Amino acid sequence: MRISIRDLSKTFAQGPREVVAVSGVSFDISDKEFVAIVGPSGCGKSTILNMVGALIPPSGGEVLVDGERVGATPPPGVGYVFQKDTVFPWRTVERNIALGLEYRGVPAAERAARVREAITLAGLEGFEEAFPATLSGGMRQRVALMRSLIVDPEVLLMDEPFGALDTHTKLGLHAELLSLWEAKHQTVVFVTHDLSEAITLADRVVVMTRRPGRIKLIYDVELPRPRDVIKLRESPEYLREYGEIWHALGEELRRAAP
Repeated sequence: MRISIRDLSKTFAQGPREVVAVSGVSFDISDKEFVAIVGPSGCGKSTILNMVGALIPPSGGEVLVDGERVGATPPPGVGYVFQKDTVFPWRTVERNIALGLEYRGVPAAERAARVREAITLAGLEGFEEAFPATLSGGMRQRVALMRSLIVDPEVLLMDEPFGALDTHTKLGLHAELLSLWEAKHQTVVFVTHDLSEAITLADRVVVMTRRPGRIKLIYDVELPRPRDVIKLRESPEYLREYGEIWHALGEELRRAAP
């Protein structure tokens, strides 16, 4: 297995009390698999992702990546795309995308060629010298995505990267992400609150309970690839799978409601 999550738990201190965010979560993710995690707000979806990426330590259990236990530093070959676009406002599109290659000491000529390719793949031609303040939210998120992908991560962790975008922009980015994934086949762990997004993108959907987050259901998405993100949602197969997962997820959302 590429990623093994074993009896993972996380407790946070909030003043004089402790809050259990995640409790006893175990599942495996295969190489080149696209897995989405959904669940009610506060159920620990992002917490699990952050423990896989070594951004926070677990309170119990462990995460293994390629058989090695994740410690205090991120595992090699792991990229992260955050909910906020996290682009640097003082860097142009071109220089934002090139950042990881600069850190790795990639020669200038090779760096320039790879950045040009990334800009073409992301449909950002003509904006190479633009600064983030002049871009739409969707374009900034494309820049952030390409900055992570350009270093060829073998594992990509994505924390609600399209959550703040409008539906039209989100669908366009779904199509781009699927196209890029079909070409590279990274192992992807994708956190989202949007069930439609999870079904559109993933091979499997992990449904979490309300806090403390535990696994309620792991669902195999059987929709064929490649996927047309527009036509897909009109298909009876999609509607059937949505209904089956919603039955479990909706129950947890109702329980989590104040």
